[in-house]
Amino acid sequence: MNAIETRGLTRTFGTLDAVRGLDLDVPAGSIFALIGPNGAGKTTTIKLLMNLLQPTKGTATVLGTDVRRLGLKDWQRIGYVSENQELPEWMSPSELLDYYRPFYPTWDDALRGRLQDALGLTAAKPLRTLSRGTRMKAALLASLTFCPELVVLDEPFSGLGPLVRDELVRALLEMPGQRPWTVFVSSHDVDEVERLADWIGFMNEGRLMLAEPMDTLMKRFRQVEVVGAQGAPPPLPRVDGWELQGTVGRTLRFVDMLHTAADAEHRIISAFPGLTVRVSPMSLRDIFLTLARRGAALKETA
Repeated sequence: MNAIETRGLTRTFGTLDAVRGLDLDVPAGSIFALIGPNGAGKTTTIKLLMNLLQPTKGTATVLGTDVRRLGLKDWQRIGYVSENQELPEWMSPSELLDYYRPFYPTWDDALRGRLQDALGLTAAKPLRTLSRGTRMKAALLASLTFCPELVVLDEPFSGLGPLVRDELVRALLEMPGQRPWTVFVSSHDVDEVERLADWIGFMNEGRLMLAEPMDTLMKRFRQVEVVGAQGAPPPLPRVDGWELQGTVGRTLRFVDMLHTAADAEHRIISAFPGLTVRVSPMSLRDIFLTLARRGAALKETA
């Protein structure tokens, strides 16, 4: 079962295709991170899913409901936090939670207390006098305390310090509850995403380039270094899934994006007989940069 599904989802602004034919499945119970460079279409996608924008074409469902028909009972199952979210800033964090409480039948006061303590939201001052990080924590707390089935986060880590980011990640990972829940987070902060997510989607130029479990993605990508024998790096053969990174001295560096294929090792060894070959895992940041560079190169040649 999927918590979110889109088919052919498209949003056009004039001549700009911000989201292009998006087919996306977010499995229920997953922590799914949608990553990509600035302008990739991540925020527009979330606005379409939250019915803040209407699609030009295509469909989207959230928790089994067409997003254009989301009603009160649906919103009582969905938590939403955006980096630009407006809050009643004359309220303190506690007053904000007291205000939200009557709207949600599943509100959990015990959970509120635990999360409030864990996030350090004990200040009695109005939100407008508190830091951006504290306001973001208050918005997150208000969206978690009613035990939603789906939490949608749009760039929640943007502009926050390392300590606040760590507290937000811990709150999401340690979120207690009696029923399964799904997290859908849009971010370009790949370091935090790597700690948080178990599914990854990569968008570029409004298109979904990949969507797969984190462990599959991390196994599929490998950095390969090949040391040339006579003062120059060897050339990179044209092989499906091999992406040139560059050369340094006698060393050729490339990414094998299909390293889980049964013949992956054989392809590399046979392409560089007699040369020193080193194959290394990649971080999500390195994979992100590889995909972003590939997308930029494809755009230039289009």
